[in-house]
Amino acid sequence: MFRKSQAALEFLTTYGWAFLVILIMIGTLAYFGILSPSKVLPNRCTFGAEFQCQDYQISATASTFKLRLKNGIGEPVSISAITLGSEGSTQYSCTLTDPASLPYTWTSGTSVDFVWGTCNTVAAGFVAGEKGKVLVTVTYNSIASGVTYARQVKGEVYANTI
Repeated sequence: MFRKSQAALEFLTTYGWAFLVILIMIGTLAYFGILSPSKVLPNRCTFGAEFQCQDYQISATASTFKLRLKNGIGEPVSISAITLGSEGSTQYSCTLTDPASLPYTWTSGTSVDFVWGTCNTVAAGFVAGEKGKVLVTVTYNSIASGVTYARQVKGEVYANTI
């Protein structure tokens, strides 16, 4: 009768040690950031076919957001609004500093640097050294069509915050 208890105890002890080793390994991987998928995912900037994203930067230290887009529509357009947002509870908001005013006339095939300042980067949850996602909505219309035919293109920038 005691031999059966000893075998059961040895069985449970062996599985207990194995379970403890697995927990230590998972804890070590999490501590060194290997289990954090955001560190593994690449930086990306995606927009519709209308605009090609050429460069981007999210800065927590300078409280700025920079975006270089190329007009791929094939005709001149007028940019009437560009709004920024995020997925957090506090929305990411900035003030457009370059170009200084909207509407902005944008010729076909050219690149434009859009720069925002006084961003609430920290309040929106962006931390230097970690990845952040900025949602961008560009409202535009064709110069030939006029303001009554406004369109929107949504894009996102997922990048390391500096």
